[in-house]
Amino acid sequence: MVRQRMHPPAYFRCVVSERFSYYRVAGRRRLADLAGAVRDGLGSRPYSIPPRFFYDDAGSALFEEICSLPEYYPTRTEAGILGSVRRELAGLLGGRFRLVELGSGHSTKTRRVLDALEDAGPGTEYVPIDISDVVEAGAGSLVDDYPRVAVTGVVDTYEGGLALVRGMDGPPNLVAFLGSSLGNMYPDESVAFLGMVRSMMRPGDMFLLGLDLAKDKSVLEAAYNDSAGVTARFNLNALHRINRELGADFEVSRFSHQAPYNADGGRIEMYLVSEADQTVRIPGAGITLRLRPGDRIHTENSYKYTVPQIRMMARDAGFAVRRLWRDDNELFSVTLMEPA
Repeated sequence: MVRQRMHPPAYFRCVVSERFSYYRVAGRRRLADLAGAVRDGLGSRPYSIPPRFFYDDAGSALFEEICSLPEYYPTRTEAGILGSVRRELAGLLGGRFRLVELGSGHSTKTRRVLDALEDAGPGTEYVPIDISDVVEAGAGSLVDDYPRVAVTGVVDTYEGGLALVRGMDGPPNLVAFLGSSLGNMYPDESVAFLGMVRSMMRPGDMFLLGLDLAKDKSVLEAAYNDSAGVTARFNLNALHRINRELGADFEVSRFSHQAPYNADGGRIEMYLVSEADQTVRIPGAGITLRLRPGDRIHTENSYKYTVPQIRMMARDAGFAVRRLWRDDNELFSVTLMEPA
């Protein structure tokens, strides 16, 4: 691997092979981001930790395990939709595109989109953007399986990665945001985020968005409270990360996982719940946290959508919907959009 210092100075370019390289944001900046978020979120009530900090290497691996659980339908349902519309998607794209994936993880679901892009035109480029270093392991496996695909990863926030992509020459971009990750944002934040994505797109670019649909409470709560306890471990891993990276002394065994469905809000809400009176010191964030039994730390929302809501969000963010697909059971949706 060759590592080169890049401009702006927040990035390194790591060359793994002839067809695979990635940009990684400098470690100090990432640590500062975590410290600031923990200081803001745990420094006053209501307590919270932003969900983007789930995805260190351990968290990313746990999430991949979640995706294969029988209760967790979103991943396999979305993959089924993408597989069933492969030829139609290729026809709508109609030519060569660079695939830019936000929150790529291990790039498992990416393969369905790459198949469609290879149908649409030769010479596909893939740019996975993820805050976790899992980009190297996940995207690297694609190089062997897709010998005609060149991979340039970005280990950074979505905004940082898109800013880097905006400066790249080459074909139009198909920006993909799959797995209903948009549902982690509050409604006003999600429209603002979509607007940010729209502002970084050029004429000819397109956007592929996967969103979970509103459905029965029992199905939703089972998906986020699996019988094997993997989602609980995923949630609790946020505390392990703060201990490791910020020198905190959370006793993780003194917290439990909760994920109820808020029907009025149309969302699953995920919490870490204190099971005892406890004092937690977080030197890296410069705060001390005093908790009582039942005190909750909010870690994630997961909004569920109706089709009219999806169309309205797209319109408000400056997109025109080209096609919206759903599975036969109407559990999940995939929407292809273009700048309006």
